[in-house]
Amino acid sequence: MSAVLSAQVDVATAAVPLARVTRGDLVESVHLGHLVVLAPDGSVRLALGDPDVTIWPRSSLKPLQAVAMLRHGLDVDGADLALVCASHSGEPGHLDVVRGLLAGAGLGVHALQNTPDQPLDADAAWTWRADGHAAASLTQNCSGKHAGMLATCVAAGWSTGSYLDPGHPLQRAVLAVVAELTGVPVEHATVDGCGAPLLSTTLTGLARAFGTLAAAGAAGDGVTPEARVARAMAGHPWHVGGTGRDATAFMTAVPGLVAKDGADGVYAAGLPDGGAVAFKVLDGSSRPRPAVLGAALVVAGVDPGVVADAAATPVLGHGRPVGDVRAVFA
Repeated sequence: MSAVLSAQVDVATAAVPLARVTRGDLVESVHLGHLVVLAPDGSVRLALGDPDVTIWPRSSLKPLQAVAMLRHGLDVDGADLALVCASHSGEPGHLDVVRGLLAGAGLGVHALQNTPDQPLDADAAWTWRADGHAAASLTQNCSGKHAGMLATCVAAGWSTGSYLDPGHPLQRAVLAVVAELTGVPVEHATVDGCGAPLLSTTLTGLARAFGTLAAAGAAGDGVTPEARVARAMAGHPWHVGGTGRDATAFMTAVPGLVAKDGADGVYAAGLPDGGAVAFKVLDGSSRPRPAVLGAALVVAGVDPGVVADAAATPVLGHGRPVGDVRAVFA
């Protein structure tokens, strides 16, 4: 057995139940995974499974990538910066911001090199197709990040044609920021679904980075890249996700929260006091994410009533609730 495969088997062995799915009076499914909740001082409040497991953070990495962009010349804030950090739903308001980011750098949508896709939002996707459009880089959920990368390259005088190359100055800058904010050396790299380089970290490192971002946003000095990212996301939650998205719902419910979902069951969130949460659902499912995040935020000190609606995940039978998805540590 290869060392890589052996390590992955160990990760699976260390996973524990995070959420149970109940239908009627029976437990129908169980989602395993790893989770960590950090206190504001960085100590561990709760650890389930292996909090130091090495993961692909997927799109939860976007706020850290945005910090690197700001440090190297990107000059946007508010909704524009929130879109750079987003896995947006491809609704018209999202696409308008992406176009504006590109236009501000003197570029058009043809400069985007992310993987073409339909909008994530079902209504937006239906309208996009009905208008005669095929899958496009513009409507893919990472187009805001890619527009930000391109704008950074223009500001720094770097090549825009090779901005996805791991050796490009932008991607080297991203790697340095990820290692710095997580406190974990980047030991693995691959390609994310959108085509950008993807860097490994640990759950604890990811939580640490989000706690740092959120605390910076709550501090009086709002000019650091970390603070700007946190304030953009917390202040414009719809632009980070979209209609009906869980990250949007949680950031709307909890003032100052910085939360970002990632593909394959990854989530990270930071609170204004510096506390933080990160988890990985082992089977990659998004179904238990709201319930697990809500329960973890309660452990981190958030009032249960504040997150109850965002965390609620009913199981339906013939269109009505007959069960729910619930964190095992709730």
